[in-house]
Parts: sequence; C-alpha cells; structure tokens
Amino acid sequence: MALQRILAVDDEPFNLEIIEEILEDLDFEVQTATSGQECLEIVESYDPQVILLDVSMPQMSGYEVCKAIKANPSLSHIIVMFVSARGSVEERMEGYSVGAEDYIVKPFGHSELKAKLLHLGQMLLEKDILEQQIEDATTTAFSAMATSSEMGQIVNFVEQVGTIQDVSELANALINCLANFGLSCNIEMRVDTDKLHFATAGLCSPIVVELFEILHSKGRLHEFTNRILVNYELLSVLILNMPSDDPDKHGRIRDHICFIVSVTEQQLLSILTKNTLINQQRELNSAIKTIHSKFTGLLSMLNNNRSQNEAIFKRLQELFESRIPSMGLDEDQEVFIFTHIDEAIQSSVAREEAIAQVKDAFAEIEHDLCNLTTDEQ
Repeated sequence: MALQRILAVDDEPFNLEIIEEILEDLDFEVQTATSGQECLEIVESYDPQVILLDVSMPQMSGYEVCKAIKANPSLSHIIVMFVSARGSVEERMEGYSVGAEDYIVKPFGHSELKAKLLHLGQMLLEKDILEQQIEDATTTAFSAMATSSEMGQIVNFVEQVGTIQDVSELANALINCLANFGLSCNIEMRVDTDKLHFATAGLCSPIVVELFEILHSKGRLHEFTNRILVNYELLSVLILNMPSDDPDKHGRIRDHICFIVSVTEQQLLSILTKNTLINQQRELNSAIKTIHSKFTGLLSMLNNNRSQNEAIFKRLQELFESRIPSMGLDEDQEVFIFTHIDEAIQSSVAREEAIAQVKDAFAEIEHDLCNLTTDEQ
C-alpha cells in the first residue's frame, strides 16, 4: 500500500506548521498531535502509516510514546520516525532500541524529509509484498497439508472398500469416509428393482428420496447452494453441507467426492455381479443335481430293459432247444429257425451296445457339467 496517512507529533505548534506545509505539498494526508498522550489517544482511530514523532516533549517523551506504540500488537506495524534537535549516535541508538525505523534531525529541509518519506513508502510497499508472500506461502502450506490428509483418507477408503462384499456395509463405509471430511450425506443404491436409502442422520427424508427419483438420470453432477448431488448408474449421493466460505476447498472436496463415489459405484457393481454369479451357480448346481437324477433313473430303466430282454431271449432259446427236436422238422427248417433266433439275439446285443454308448454319453455330459461348476467356483 502506498504511503498516504501521516501523524505529526510535536509540542511546538510552529514545528507542526512547517511539517504540515511540507507534507501537504507532497499530497500526504496529515493529522497532528501536540503531546505524546494526545498521540496515543488518536493513533488507533486515525491509523497512520507513519508517525513523525518529536523526541523532547514534556510529561511523555517520544521514546516513551514509541515504546507504547510498539508494545501494542494492533499498532506495532506503524512506522515511527523520530524528529529531534539532537542527532548524536547515542540518541539515534536509543531511538532504534525502542523500535523506531528512522531518525531525522532538526532543522531539516523539504528535500531531506521528502527523500526519507519516499524511502519509508518503499518500505511499506515491500513490507506489503512480503506479508502477501508469507500469507500465500502459509495458505499453500496449509492447503498442501489439508490435501495430504484428505488424500490419506481417500487411500484408506480405497484400500478398505475392495474387501467389502455387502451392500449395507459398503453404504456405511461411504458415510464414514465422507464424515471424515466433515460432510453429511444421503445415499441411494439401486439394487435390482429395489432402491436402498442410507443417511448420516439415519434416514433419508421424503423430499430427498423424491430428489433422487427426479435427478438420478438427469446428469452426473448437480450443485445448489451448499449442496451437491453426484449420480452414477447404481448410486446417487447427496452432500448436505459443502464448504461455502472457501472456494478452493469447495472445489477440492467436490473432486474428492466424485472420485470416492466413482470407486463406491465400481465396488457396488462388483458386489452385485458376484451375487448374480453366486445365484447362477446355485441354479446350475440345482440343475446338475436334477440332470444327474434323471440320468440315473433313465440308465436304471435301460438296465432293467436289458435284463428283461436277456431273460426273454434265454427262455426263448431254451424253449426252442428243448422243443424243436421233437417237432419233426427237417434240417433246413431247424437251420431256418435257429438262424432267425441268432439274428434276434444279435440284434438285442446291438441294442445293448447302443445303451452302453448312451451311458457313456450321459457320463461325459455329467462330467462336463461338474467341471463347469468347479471352474465357476
């Protein structure tokens, strides 16, 4: 800030008139005081940038006034220039020891005072620049520390969320993560045909549920006042208390929220996919048991048929062997009958081979199904 306001303090009115004339020519705003006590009474309300302070004053010397000013935290930033008729080294050292920034000896000329004030004005500008740099550096440092802490929370959440396999547990983990950022939230998870709601306060209000219904398909991000709504296909999160007094923090937290909700969405999708696969596995296992039961029944029936055929052909063969010799048939007739009996038996044997092939086919199918369930697991 450029030098503008100066307070001149001297118990001699004539000296103040000279100072006022010089300062007015330099376009400074000037106020005067005729004693140290008056200076202390008006300095806080006037808030000068520089005080031209006479050293030798009755009741309260300039040194005492300077000490009082520099001891007050709200006034210590004011630059003090001592004005004295004596300029010995000892007196200058005394002035510096009580906190003064400069010293000018009476009588002084217009150009000397102007040069010193211009120098002090430059000091003020450099001081403002330095203070701003310090403030910026401090802000950057605190922002870096805050960001580091926030990233730590995010990393912890990412590491934790990958182990969660329950929808309700996932919602509670998200609520706790956002709570670490000082955020209060409402959550909707869309699981199959159900809509599950969770909240920092325990329950979502009806208006929040309606808001999820209206906005969940209307875009990724909605911001209104100090609230923000983030939408994904399976998950919507409404933050109720975004930081509104710090734009940088607001933007940083918004980015964190979008990332955290994205990670949660992916884990929710993973949970639902795994549950679907588990249900399909159960259904497949049930189907395999049913197929196995039917295969077993069918094979049992085929075995029974084979046994019955064998018994029938055996009885038939025994019957023909015992009766044909007594039937008075010639040799060609006997050969004809036995030939057809052998063909029927061979045909039955061929059917048994087909049954064996069916058994092998059933066994192979059952084996493949068992391997399929083992791979899925």
